[in-house]
Order: sequence, then structure tokens, then C-alpha cells
Amino acid sequence: MNEKRTLEGANLFVKKLKLDQLCLVVLQPLSARASVLQITSGCDPELIWLQSITCQAVEEEVQCLYSYGFGKGDGYAIEMNKQQFNCNVVSTLDFEPHHNYVPNSDSSESVDKVFEPCDVRYTDYTPCQEQDRAMNFPRENMIYRERHCPPQEEKLHCLIPAPKGYTIPFPWPKSRDYVYYANAPFKSLTVEKANQNWVKFQGNVFKFPGGGTMFPQGADAYIKELATVIPLSDGSIRTALDTGCGVASWGAYMLKRNVLTMSFAPRDNHEAQVQFALERGVPAIIGVLGSIKLAFPSRAFDVAQCSRCLIPWTADGGIYLMEVDRVLRPGGYWILSGPPINWKTYYRTWKRTKEDLKAEQSRIEELAESLCWEKKYEKGDLAIWKKKINTKSCKRKFAKFCESLDADDVWYKKMEGCVTPFPEVKSANQVAGGELKKFPARLYEVPPRVANGNVPGVTPESYQEDNKLWKKRVNAYKRVIKLFGTNRYRNIMDMNAGLGGFAAALESSKLWVMNVVPTIAQNTLGIIYERGLIGIYHDWCEGFSTYPRTYDLLHASGLFSLYQDKCEFEDILLEMDRILRPEGTVIFRDEVDALNKVSKIARGMRWETKMMDHEDGPLVPEKILIAVKQYWVANGTSTDE
Repeated sequence: MNEKRTLEGANLFVKKLKLDQLCLVVLQPLSARASVLQITSGCDPELIWLQSITCQAVEEEVQCLYSYGFGKGDGYAIEMNKQQFNCNVVSTLDFEPHHNYVPNSDSSESVDKVFEPCDVRYTDYTPCQEQDRAMNFPRENMIYRERHCPPQEEKLHCLIPAPKGYTIPFPWPKSRDYVYYANAPFKSLTVEKANQNWVKFQGNVFKFPGGGTMFPQGADAYIKELATVIPLSDGSIRTALDTGCGVASWGAYMLKRNVLTMSFAPRDNHEAQVQFALERGVPAIIGVLGSIKLAFPSRAFDVAQCSRCLIPWTADGGIYLMEVDRVLRPGGYWILSGPPINWKTYYRTWKRTKEDLKAEQSRIEELAESLCWEKKYEKGDLAIWKKKINTKSCKRKFAKFCESLDADDVWYKKMEGCVTPFPEVKSANQVAGGELKKFPARLYEVPPRVANGNVPGVTPESYQEDNKLWKKRVNAYKRVIKLFGTNRYRNIMDMNAGLGGFAAALESSKLWVMNVVPTIAQNTLGIIYERGLIGIYHDWCEGFSTYPRTYDLLHASGLFSLYQDKCEFEDILLEMDRILRPEGTVIFRDEVDALNKVSKIARGMRWETKMMDHEDGPLVPEKILIAVKQYWVANGTSTDE
């Protein structure tokens, strides 16, 4: 156990340990943490299973931290697991080929293509919100800020580099308050919002005190005032929407109330507000209320807010407020702070006339009434409305109803100047669309959309079976990835979310899951929201509305079989690489033929991969592929003259 020697060309200790007839080789840099690769019996380096384990030998025991990927920034994980002794070494799984699996003739598992790094100028590249392309579109109704994806011939086929000095983010909850400057090197907000307590620059980090334009005293104080009107503490309010979120401090502090907020703001060249939000470990997407419907189902959110979001709510006949109404659940709340609320105090600051602001607020009041919203509160800078639970409890005025039969059909669909009808009810005290349990009970309660048969083929029985299946699968993942379910993986995405069973099985304050329902899959996103989870519609043939390096773990179950004939696997995998953090993990679950193709491409992307059998054994044709993105950064030079 204490055998030591120096490897040629490296200042390393080598220790050989025998545990359960497996050989562990400890490569321990002097004055640094140890890194262990688990190797099959006999220590054949050709048979290394690239599950990295951070370990330190402690007498006859081994102190362990299991993690896929290791490198700069993972030091906090060691501290987090200092007390975890007695390594549970995972037995080598059966990786022999089965069914249609045909091994590569080259034992080194050759790849068809090795992807080169993109130029350093693409470090923060967002393909569908790219600035140069955006300027070719009209500015009216914020059209230029919407999604405009490159055609196939203009797509990048290289790897987006991390900025020089990139460091794995702080663990939650410290990440809420601190972000490494190297990860998002944009100081403009520290100047522009200096008097509003948004963000401060200290040493090599940004500090987020929790302030905002309309809550300079802090988000906690603002939320405390909201809680005098809105029941934020009993589980009634679970899903929230923040339109024009800034750095998402409202969403960050709503998590203390167990409220999960979907925050969005447009792409900005210098401020990178959404990037800051995701670095903080807070759900957010790049988005805007423009001409296209929001990529959420109807009746998704318990509460929506605009905190000086500067959205022109009365423009175009109130079309933006009608879109908020579409995604607001019956009985839900809308919060407005900022213009025109409290105009008598601020009209000079806002450089607008009293008459103009008074007329704007009157128009908002009229629109709210036509939407069946009742004003519940106005004091100081804050006003709150509550949406009625059904049409029987209100009399609409001036309402034009939408003719579309599917209020959830929204992908690239134009907003309409009409009101989404309430689902029918039989009595005045019945909640349109179905009443939801308080969270966390609603997580596993049969959702109204399932109970009412709104989704073809999904029954209460099949819903319950799906939950059991994903609990089993997530437990299997945790046996392999020991830190899965901890704050090592804070920002998680399920790329083909189905009924949300994966996210439900993981539910924890340590993490959150972005549930993506592909536009070519069955429309189940409404079910996911009724469970108290969040998500979005997306087409994986296009870039996702986020910055690079914003997710710690991606889960892709059946995704590549779904897109088999729709677009190139390479394009999807390059997009996954873009949004995955260095040392991040990907779990693929799919038919073996699809995974063979995926694995071959992934190995050319600086990913380590390993195929595993299904948790039910080697005879199941569905396999699991685990991949880890290596740590690497831009070289600091650009070819852009």
C-alpha cells in the first residue's frame, strides 16, 4: 500500500491498492489532491473505466469522492466529502456487445472526426440569438431579439471554448451570492446598476447582494411584502415566471420559499444577465416578449411578475398581457412593480407626464378586468392582481377570444390579440382546468391534464407506472455517479422529459431540472408544470436559448432515436457540448445502434465515454452511455482580425 516511485516526467506518487479484487492506481500530485482511475483486475491500462474518483489513502481505509471528471474548480467537492470513508467501489459492469452492437475493428475505438476548438471570439456564442444576425431583423416588437437560428450551411462545426481561467462554479447555495469573474467577465452591470445593489465586483468574483431596481433593500424584503397578499409559504405557489429578470435575484430568493421561477431576459452583448443567473445556479433562459408566443404551455405558472421590466403592456391592444394571461393558471397572481405604478412619485424621474402615466395605468386596469383579473393590492411601488378561477366568477368586458383549439401549440407561433378561454367548469367554485394540490403533494398526485384525459395515451395508471420506472432508473444512475443528486450537479437538463419522472425522482433543494419537451414529441409539458416542475418546448435541430457552459448535467433519454431522421446527430451533440460545463456529465439512454453513433462522434469532442448495460441486464436492447466533458479552455488568441 505504501509503495512509492516517481513517474518519468511527472512529480507524482503511485500507490497500488487492492479492493474487492480491483486494482486502484492513485496518481497523487505532490501537495495536491489525489485522482484515481478505477481499473479492472490486473491494472491493464487499456481497460480503464473512466469513472474518476477523487481519493486520499487514509491508513487502511480510502476516503472517496466519486465524480465524473476532475480538474480546476472541483476542490470544493473534496471538502464536501471529507467525512465520506470506505469507498464503495462499483463493480465493473458488463460492457460486452449485445444484440445489434458491432464492435469497432480498431481496438482503440477510432473516431470519424476530431472537432477542433472554435475561435476564442465564440466563447459566449449563442447560435439563435447571435448579435450580428439579430441586427438584420426589425426592431419593432423586439423581433430582432427573438430566436433567429443559422441555416445549416452557417452552423459552427467546432467546439465552443471556455474562457481562459474558467473555474467550476461555487456550490449552491454559495453560488447564489458569488460568481467567478473569469466565467462571465462582464463588469458593465457593476457600473450601470451600482446604485441598485444588483452586483458588485470584489477581487476575482462578482458578489450579488440580492438587490434589484425595484427592491434596492433586497429581494427578501420585497418578497416579504408580496407574502402579505400571496400565499408563498404553504405550497400553494410553486411555479413562477419572471419577465425581464435581470440577474434573477427574485428567482434566487424565491427558492427560499420553495418556489421555482422561470426567469428570462433578452441576449445582451455586455450585460449577460441570463448568463449571470445560470452561473448563480438559478433557472433562466434567453427570451423576450416580442411577436412570438412564449415557449410554455397554457396555465403553467402560479405567479408572474414584472419588476421594472419595461414591457409595454398596453401596446398592440394589450397583446403582451394577454400572453401572460395564457400562461397564468386560474387563481394565479400577476405582480407589477415599476412604471406606471406609483407614477405620482416618479413621473419626473421617468421623464413622462402625469397624464401619460395615469392613462397607461388606467388602460392596464381595463385590460386586467377584461382578462378576469381582480386587483388585490396597490401600495407604494407595487400592485398585485389575481386571476379568477373560472369565467362564472367574472364578467368579461371587451374580450375577444382566441379561435385556436390548442392553446399549447406555441412553437414559432405569432402572438394573437385575443384572450385564451378558460376551460369549462360546472360550478362557480370549480377551478378551470382542475385544482392542484399544494407542493410537494402535487409532484406525484395525478395531474388534472392526465385525470381529464387531455393527453392521448396517458392514463392515471400509465402515469404512476412512469413514476415508478424513473425512480428505479434514477437510483441506478446514483449507484454509478455517486454525487448525482447532490449540489455537485446543480443545473440539470432533461432533454426529452416525457412526463417529468426523471426530474420528480431527483426533486431536491440542491438542484433544479430544466424539462425540455421536444416539439416533435408528444406534448406533455402541461403535465410537467402541473407537477410543480418547470420546462420549455424546444427543437433540438436548433440551438437552445442559453449561454455556453450553463448546465452541469444533461440527460438524454430516447432523444437520438426521436431525431434519427430529423437532423444530424453531430449538430445535436455539438449543441450539447456548447451548453455543458467543463467536467460536466451526460447520461444517454437509447437504443444501442443510436448510442454507437453518438459515442463515435462524442469521442471526437474531447469527451470520455463508456457504454453500460441497462439496469435490468445485458439482454435489454436499450443501453446507457455515460460521457464526461474534459476540462479545457481557450488559448487566448483569435483569428478575427
